[in-house]
Amino acid sequence: MLASRRIRHCRVCGARVEYRVPAGDNRERAVCTACGEIHYENPINVVGTVPVWGEQVLLCRRNIEPRLGLWTLPAGFLEIGESTAAGALRETDEEAGAHVELGALFTVLNVVRVAQVHFFYLARMLDTQLAPGPETIEARLFREDDLPWDRIAFRTVRQTLEHFFADRRAGRFDLHVGDIG
Repeated sequence: MLASRRIRHCRVCGARVEYRVPAGDNRERAVCTACGEIHYENPINVVGTVPVWGEQVLLCRRNIEPRLGLWTLPAGFLEIGESTAAGALRETDEEAGAHVELGALFTVLNVVRVAQVHFFYLARMLDTQLAPGPETIEARLFREDDLPWDRIAFRTVRQTLEHFFADRRAGRFDLHVGDIG
């Protein structure tokens, strides 16, 4: 379990928790020492799109840490109350101000060391008007041979882009599932 995600106090009553295996379970959980509430710690979901305009893909240059100044696909954390598809559309709008039509789920990448799962959908841009939000320095379309490969912010984004261009050359897009070490 990741030390940075450890729970110290009960979210119900505020008392101290201790990690132990509750009855009927098979792994340590944060259990409240006062009210007995069991707190589960689960991976965080990251959702985004691969926005495409003709032969070009839209990337956003990050205006926030981590990886300030590097390029990424429009993506971010899934919010409570939204589907992965709705979150991907919201993030695309917030980060790039891009108008897209959502396509198929394209990559599902597990990043176990940071307790995240990244979901990227294919997306067809409806126009080239962009209005980047405060988390983005600039949003720009790139052809494969112009992509700033040495300035890509995250391994999940790099792997998603590699799959995208390989699938485009093959003439068909498949769902890609994998792990980032």
